[in-house]
Amino acid sequence: MKFKERLLQGTLIKRYKRFFIDIKHQKKTITAHCPNSGSMMGLLETGNKVWFSQSNDPKRKLKYTLQIIEINNKMVGINTHLTNKIILESLKEKKIKNLINFNNIKTEVKFTDKTRFDFLLNNDKDKCFLEVKNVTLVRKNTLAEFPDAITSRGTKHLKELINAKKMGYQSYILYLIQREDCKSFKIAKDIDEEYKNTYEKALKNGVKVLCYDCKLSNEEIKINNQIDHE
Repeated sequence: MKFKERLLQGTLIKRYKRFFIDIKHQKKTITAHCPNSGSMMGLLETGNKVWFSQSNDPKRKLKYTLQIIEINNKMVGINTHLTNKIILESLKEKKIKNLINFNNIKTEVKFTDKTRFDFLLNNDKDKCFLEVKNVTLVRKNTLAEFPDAITSRGTKHLKELINAKKMGYQSYILYLIQREDCKSFKIAKDIDEEYKNTYEKALKNGVKVLCYDCKLSNEEIKINNQIDHE
């Protein structure tokens, strides 16, 4: 997924009110939108390099949007709004090998009155629901973890994927690690024990798990390698 224009570079000052972040850019302080509702644990140290986009839309309150933070000389994509765009591109280009047999792709599909899944995939034989989660957390070298905060919404999605499986759908959850310094993935039980327990229940009920990392630059973010998971 290519950015419309090459990203601008600055230095992180602070994040506040969840969706605002101050950035030092060309000796000035600018305020950008932070498109990530998670804790962003381990990413928000003052002085970190950041990359951000600029919008010329006069209707926007903030014309800048944070896209990438650099940690230990590695880029980390933080924009959760891009996650499904990256996966949609990957599905169309047949880069997710477990799902290459599905040719019809629908996005934001209603499952129940209170639940939508990110994708519904189908072919002549099968229908498959796919839910996608964005991953940025690393606390140990090369080990990616999810979630970085308690996620009741994420737990609900796992329960609904179990229900979909019982109804005859294939059910997948894909953890997209928006960084390229990870070799494995696990659920952070100490952060959200209920999510971990529901995850294990989902595996026992036939929900399948996929993990991929990303290649990042100030011009694009694209899916890269499939990652082992615990």
